[in-house]
Amino acid sequence: MKLNYKIIFHFLGLLMLFNGGFMLLAALMSWIYKDGATLQISLSGLITLVFGGLVMLATKNSNKEMGKREGYIVVTFGWIIMTLSGTMPYLFTETIPSFTNAFFETMSGYTTTGSTILNDIESLPEGVLFWRSLTHWIGGMGIIVLAIAILPLLGIGGMQLFAAEAPGPSADKLHPRITDTAKRLWLIYFGYTAAETILLQVAGMTFFDAINHSMCTLSTGGFSTKNASLAHWNGQPIIQYIVIVFMFLAGTNFVLSYFAFKGKVQKIIHDEEFKLYFKFIAIFTIVAALIIYFNADVAVSTINHPMVWGEAESAFRHALFQVLAIITTTGFVTANYTLWTPFLVVFFFGLMFLGGSAGSTAGGVKVVRHLMMIKNGFVEFKRTLHPNAVLPVRYNKKSISGGIVFNILAFFILYMLSFIVGALGFSMLGLDFDSSVGVAASSLGNVGPALGDFGPVDNFYDMPTLGKWWCSFLMLIGRLELFTVLILFTPFFWRNR
Repeated sequence: MKLNYKIIFHFLGLLMLFNGGFMLLAALMSWIYKDGATLQISLSGLITLVFGGLVMLATKNSNKEMGKREGYIVVTFGWIIMTLSGTMPYLFTETIPSFTNAFFETMSGYTTTGSTILNDIESLPEGVLFWRSLTHWIGGMGIIVLAIAILPLLGIGGMQLFAAEAPGPSADKLHPRITDTAKRLWLIYFGYTAAETILLQVAGMTFFDAINHSMCTLSTGGFSTKNASLAHWNGQPIIQYIVIVFMFLAGTNFVLSYFAFKGKVQKIIHDEEFKLYFKFIAIFTIVAALIIYFNADVAVSTINHPMVWGEAESAFRHALFQVLAIITTTGFVTANYTLWTPFLVVFFFGLMFLGGSAGSTAGGVKVVRHLMMIKNGFVEFKRTLHPNAVLPVRYNKKSISGGIVFNILAFFILYMLSFIVGALGFSMLGLDFDSSVGVAASSLGNVGPALGDFGPVDNFYDMPTLGKWWCSFLMLIGRLELFTVLILFTPFFWRNR
């Protein structure tokens, strides 16, 4: 079948309408704070709205049928179109005058990576900072999922898009109709954001700081309104504990949150991925906290405030915060963990390959894939002893088909190959070993802080221009879980059948 290009452009126009609307919301924030950037941000929004509206009008008579190929194209190019249009508030306000830097910052926002090229975040107008956080919030749950909630109004089915946007090993649905699923997910997402905003404000943040950090926490993004990130509030532990709770929730499957609100606690307790996710965090936190606690003689500081080494609470809090920030790929920082002994540097580097739960806003490989690979490994051990036995891989007491297991193994191999190629690309641009592997792992896993010259207290401003574009590509394929983007580079995808 030939590709239905009209429906592809029709949907891209719809995404631009959404993007333009969110820009006007940022313009409203700019107007409220009288930061001098209202006109430029409003102009960005209006241009995006007009262009999106014209594209939708030109394709309004398109065939409403959308297949898998159209779904993959819309998701991938939708992210690119959103990023291209999302650069305008930075360019028009001249807060980021370079197109390459603006594209990098915007892609980092929509993919919820959190890497930045900004040297002085606190000098930016409030409207621009709010737009920066909004790109995280939009990208967190996925603009595609948001859009399919209203697709019935356009006579377009959204199942293909949901499959492309969330291509994990399982697709738990809260409701038979995919649009109702999207609405429920967004309601939970919005509710968590509002709750964290209120709690952070009560704990001592200003409303502006609270809402920005809430959007960046629930999206597992990592942008902050402060140069020191969450280390700015190292003297207020309650703020960091609130962020810890919501990072944990954001890295958990949102379907489980829905079950919790419905009182179906047993579904959460018996979910194998959630149990392993919780155990990983607990074990890794204990390991990190003990090393911090028993290294009281090591002079290590956070970005602004000296760490209180030797105190159990401080060691536990910093360990838990950084373990969660990396596992959930949020990327907030309370301390320069690259100074926490060589063991912990390698330890945190390894955590970049873990990822949060499937169905969460976190990036990375995802806990469920690691669980499946571990289970499959044990099954293979048994199979060597009992070659004629039927030994299926089980997940949540259900037998998993061989196709899903092969898909997970293929994903992991492709992920590691992408990491190796990514690191080689950075090394060709002159980055040292630590920086090359750190940035490749961080960009592909949408983590944010890396290693070497691009660690937790540094930014990406000095990254070579080609390196920023390479980072952006790795962020994109990592956010869309490899297959969705890379399949577009295969010749058979474009053949008309």
